[in-house]
Formats: sequence, C-alpha cells, structure tokens
Amino acid sequence: MSTYPVYPYYSTHTECEQKPVAFPPQKQEEQPGLEYLMTPRPIYENPAYSGSRKLENRVTLITGGDSGIGRAAAIAFAKEGADVVIAYLSEHPDAMETKKRIEQLGRRCLALPADLRVKAACTAVVEKTVQAFGRLDVLVNNIAVQYPQEQLTDITEEQLEQTFRTNIYSFFFMTQAALPYLREGSSIINTASITAYRGEKLLLDYSTTKAAVIGFTRALSQNLVARGIRVNAVAPGPVWTPFIPATFPPERLAVFGTDTPMKRAAQPFELAPAYVYLACDDSRYVTGETMHVNGGDFVGG
Repeated sequence: MSTYPVYPYYSTHTECEQKPVAFPPQKQEEQPGLEYLMTPRPIYENPAYSGSRKLENRVTLITGGDSGIGRAAAIAFAKEGADVVIAYLSEHPDAMETKKRIEQLGRRCLALPADLRVKAACTAVVEKTVQAFGRLDVLVNNIAVQYPQEQLTDITEEQLEQTFRTNIYSFFFMTQAALPYLREGSSIINTASITAYRGEKLLLDYSTTKAAVIGFTRALSQNLVARGIRVNAVAPGPVWTPFIPATFPPERLAVFGTDTPMKRAAQPFELAPAYVYLACDDSRYVTGETMHVNGGDFVGG
C-alpha cells in the first residue's frame, strides 16, 4: 500500500495515477498567487519522507519559498537537517505557514519579504541570511511570473520588463549577491520549466525567460566548477501551485496537466526530492544539468 498523501478527489495514490485530476474553477487576480486560497490545497509535504541528514546544519536560501515548489523544497530541506531562509514578495500568510512547519521540524527559518526584481533587495536578503546564520550553502532561484497573451504583439513593454526582471534578472542578482559567501561544496539550483524545451504558444515571454535560465545554468556551472560550486536546474512540467489559478482562466483548470503521459499535474511534494538531490553531496559529480520532472513528457536537454 502506498504511503504517499491522498490526492484531491481520489481515494488512493494508484487511483490518481490512473485518472486525470479535474481542479475546480477558481481565479486569483494577482501573481504569484496565494496558496491558502486554493481549492484543493496543494500537497506540499510527503509525510512518509523523513530525511536522512543529507543537509545537516547547512543554510539554504529559497526564493519563492513561501508556497508551491519552493515551499515543498523548503520543508524537505528542513527534514534533511537544513536551516531555511525563504524570500517572497508579499504572501505573508503562506510564508508564515511555511515558517511554522519548518520550525515544527526543529530547524530555524527566516522569512524575508522582498522585491527580488531589484538588485539591492537581493543583496539585502543574502546579507540578512548571513547575519542570521553565519553562512550560506545552497541557493535556490525559484521565483517566476507568467502572463498569457494570444499574440506576440499583445505583450507590452511593461509586461516584458516584469517577466524578465522576475524570472531571470532576479536569478542573476541573487547569485551575484550569494557568490562571496558560497564555498567549495555549495550548490545553486535554478527552477526552469518544460516550456524552455517544448514552448508554450500563450507564454512567449515566460518560455523565453525559462530558456534563458537553462543557458544561465550551463554557463554558470562552467564558470564556477573550478571553485567547487555546482550549478543545476530543475525543469518542472505542470504542477498545482498558486501560479496556476493566478495565470489561467477557470475553465482551463479542469484539464490542467492532463496532456502529460501520466494524465495529471504534479503536486509540489513530488518535485522536492529533485531539489534535495541537487543540493546535497549525492550529486557531487553533477553540474550544468537539468532534471526533468514532468510526468513523462520527453523533451530532451
């Protein structure tokens, strides 16, 4: 019998694997969205995952760690013995819920609201992390926004600026701020997307930034390999996070994720082990790579 959490609308893990999950209509007006408002709530923790001290006493900084994939990774890191800093925009209820769970697991958590589109804010987050914990070992660049548009000409200069500043500028800014504190054995993990490989006709600017994340990951890995700092990426497929009701019209949620070979979207906890692997010493011979967690959709790369 499976020990994984029960998925929404299905009584067993096996049943969920065999049927698509139809999420009910809902809409959030602002990105990146609020997890506590979602129906059903995303499953961010696998209770059967107990950890084995793979990140014992390391300090990890996760942007967008308040909810979704970032929250799932933060909790898994805590179970592996890490102290966690979560940087987020303004989703305070989600951030406090994540912080509370990390502290219940016996680890320290610092929640820092910040607009990471601004370089000075990224520098401040890193400095506060080091001031609080004395070190920084793992950086996860994870924040993103996406705004569907029917035509390229519908994308305004303001939208383009917003998407690039959030999805790729922040990755540069955070990494620049973190590098003076990272050391041999440290890890940088960037969240990319299946759209970097497959494309998405309604997400032209988003797909472009995610392709940039792949290029950034590969180039930076070569730049830092001599320092013993590894740089990798995770490219998720469809995942049930606040991002989704904040992006797509309610009618699209009924079929969200059903175009994957597994015929369903992922839950955030299913991404977390990929981040743990890339953060810990198990992946010491892995750099410049992208892990695809997308329900079986072969995209290469």
